[in-house]
Amino acid sequence: MTDPAAQAGAAAALLGPAEVREIAGRLGTRPTKTLGQNFVIDPNTVRRIVRTAAVGPDDVVLEVGPGLGSLTLGLLAQSSSVVAVEIDPVLAGELAATVASRAATYAPRLTVVTADALRLTHLDGPLPTALVANLPYNVAVPVLLHLLATFPSVRRVLVMVQAEVADRLAAPPGSKVYGVPSVKAAWYADVRRAGAVGRNVFWPAPNVDSGLVAMSRREPPATTATRDEVFAVVDAAFAQRRKTLRAALAGWAGSPADAEQALRAAGIDPRARGEALDVTAFARLAAHRPTRSR
Repeated sequence: MTDPAAQAGAAAALLGPAEVREIAGRLGTRPTKTLGQNFVIDPNTVRRIVRTAAVGPDDVVLEVGPGLGSLTLGLLAQSSSVVAVEIDPVLAGELAATVASRAATYAPRLTVVTADALRLTHLDGPLPTALVANLPYNVAVPVLLHLLATFPSVRRVLVMVQAEVADRLAAPPGSKVYGVPSVKAAWYADVRRAGAVGRNVFWPAPNVDSGLVAMSRREPPATTATRDEVFAVVDAAFAQRRKTLRAALAGWAGSPADAEQALRAAGIDPRARGEALDVTAFARLAAHRPTRSR
């Protein structure tokens, strides 16, 4: 049976290494480390991402950092529409022309927003239902968390990030790499690793491997604390990873004794460390912060 994603990708004339370099050369553009740019040059990787993201004709896809349009072309063929947020004005200005020349049928589905994703607070038109992106390595976690907070309409996520970041985002409690990104991502969604990506699918090839992270939105843990209050205790718990929670949370609670009281009230061993707690435990703990330290 023919893969529908592959059929659509072929119809959209996906970009290969020669096309990516030709467009970049014509624009006088080279990927910059400052913006964390590494352009995808492998059509099979694009097809794989689109297939794994499982976007459909009812989805409005939010894409961050579309670059020269490699992934955009694949997403347009499968979704209702794509909102591409690009910080580089030169690339943003060229994206619509690339889509028009290589996938004219899908061109009306594209909206290009020239903006910094970290400062994005609203979008005109239908709200996004999915986030699919090759996120810039240097801001991947802040961008992901900001967009999850800003657009609760996003129910599914598939992002390509540095492999180490992918591991951290999907890490369970008790893991060596479990930390602040793990807990904050888990506040919004169920998170899992969705595959590995090699270096040679990018131009320029990065010095690290990449990974896919899939997220399915769910309700946050029940708590009387706000999200900001929960995140504050998470930050405090991991600021001094080697310390027990009684010591690490002294500043957050007001004193070591107050921290111990809050921990015991939440049913948590004061001798435990932050990496032992899941997001539900942090949410419960935040609700027991002493009033005078708020």
